[in-house]
Amino acid sequence: MQVKDLLDATGLSIRLLTSDPDALDRTLRWTYTTDLPDPSRYIAGGELVITGLVWRRTPADSEVFVRAVAESGASALAAGEGLLGHIPPDLIDACERHGLPLLAVPDNVSFGEVTEFLVGRVTGDRIASLNSSLVRHRQLLTAVADGRALDELALHTSRETGMACLIFTATGRRLVAEVVAFSDADVDTLTHAALSSERLPTTTTLSDGEAYSIFGIGPSLAQRTTRWFLAVAGDRDTFPPAISDAFGQLAAIAALDRARREEGRLVRREIADQAVALIEADSTRPEALTRLRQAAVDPDRPLVVIRIVHSGKADLREMLRTVLSDTLNSFGGGCVGASTHGDIVAIVNTEDPWIAQTLRTRLSRLGSGIGRSRLLVGVSSEATGLTIDGALRSARHALDMSRQGTGPVTVTTGAQLTSAVSMLSALPDDVRRSFVEHVLAPLLEYDRRADAGLIDTLREFLATGGSWNRTADSLHVHLNTVRYRIKRVEELLGRDLGSTEDRLDVYLALQSIPRPSATGAA
Repeated sequence: MQVKDLLDATGLSIRLLTSDPDALDRTLRWTYTTDLPDPSRYIAGGELVITGLVWRRTPADSEVFVRAVAESGASALAAGEGLLGHIPPDLIDACERHGLPLLAVPDNVSFGEVTEFLVGRVTGDRIASLNSSLVRHRQLLTAVADGRALDELALHTSRETGMACLIFTATGRRLVAEVVAFSDADVDTLTHAALSSERLPTTTTLSDGEAYSIFGIGPSLAQRTTRWFLAVAGDRDTFPPAISDAFGQLAAIAALDRARREEGRLVRREIADQAVALIEADSTRPEALTRLRQAAVDPDRPLVVIRIVHSGKADLREMLRTVLSDTLNSFGGGCVGASTHGDIVAIVNTEDPWIAQTLRTRLSRLGSGIGRSRLLVGVSSEATGLTIDGALRSARHALDMSRQGTGPVTVTTGAQLTSAVSMLSALPDDVRRSFVEHVLAPLLEYDRRADAGLIDTLREFLATGGSWNRTADSLHVHLNTVRYRIKRVEELLGRDLGSTEDRLDVYLALQSIPRPSATGAA
């Protein structure tokens, strides 16, 4: 109930003594009667504090008492006129200073009557709110059962409450129709707050100065980078119970919708994994392209291959699946499966030249939620099923190039690679194998027999631009060990790695041989 309800109560004759007109709309959640000089420890917030003024010995006592009541979060103060026959001016002045509504209770009205009236009204309001909540909950569940989309339910809740809301993912994908238009900068702000705040719910402010409260959807123990979120206009601490209840129920329905979608994704995951494994093994086998079609990708249409890893984290491949699938929903979805190289591979039908930029925008929003680690992404040039093998290699080389970046999220495209690597990726397998055999055969054979680690040393040496010290640091070996191994490589290959031509040949040959399979991301 509100302060104005007390003033309108028949038979109580309660009067408002302070001048703030907004005081009439203050919510009274309960009542507390006291004559303690400092009752702050017993006030939880939102109460009507009732006092007989026994604590007042001098005018200065009013300031102490009112400050304690106001700072404790009480909604209003009701003072009885029975002890003094009036309400002293110093009490009225103190309430004006602290913005605390002051009510006068006539000497012929007992505090019990006031308490009985308020408790009865509050209890009745709570029962009515509960009934309304149950009705709303049944309506939402019926709407879901009837097949109504989540955005319809969100729009209905926004109209019912008069408050705009948005349901979105950690990458900023909007899941419901927007009552008000959110800019990309607004979504950046919302996702940053959702991922970086110490706990949820939290409140953030958009560029126009409007506050939005953000709530998590679904299990609180789930990784935030894979969760959904609900943003509601306003500060959650000021929401009336009915508003909090309405959006709480919307969040619960959204969690059910998310669980339903997740079940569908799990069914498709095994097909996607099989499609990726078959294509990586031999993309020319008919069953590889058949399984790709079953994974909802048409190999006869233009497609793009995307590879993604989470640097330094071998246990987050499911997170990578989720965020990549979420991002690719804007392009009609695709096949997202685990690779034998330890990364996640996505194959999607698209001719959109801005797919890499979309990936950068969406995935960069995850930077607030991945700590000091990094997301590395490689995107191939456009291909078809006939040239998908080259697209897989192009995406892998682009992924390797992403390792040279420094930001939390680095996306590299096939177009950014050197022309020599790009052309080599597009060559038939037998041509590339012949080139590798011609350049690296003695070295590969020696490493197979002696397990000397020369290939790994050579890779790192070239990746660091020929730096002896950085190679030694990266491999955790002595500098002289690196010098010995590189000298041995040159002897086996008959090449001078100080020569640009020889170094380029060796580098391209290394890029053409598969890396060892891994169970986690590199």
